[in-house]
Amino acid sequence: MLNLIFLEGGNYDAIVYLILLILLGPPLFFGIIGLVLFKNNSKKAGKVFFILGGVYLVVGLGICGALLS
Repeated sequence: MLNLIFLEGGNYDAIVYLILLILLGPPLFFGIIGLVLFKNNSKKAGKVFFILGGVYLVVGLGICGALLS
């Protein structure tokens, strides 16, 4: 009976922060890269990175949002 204490849940804050980092990290990174490329001469590549960041954010909100709820 004493060994079952290790199977109980504890503090899951780190897992929530990790899911939020996976959810919001890459779209922010793609957005920064897109902004840098858009300000330089390669506007088409900047738009592509903005679109990639938006798609990743929508998919991440769907998958990670379902995990958090």
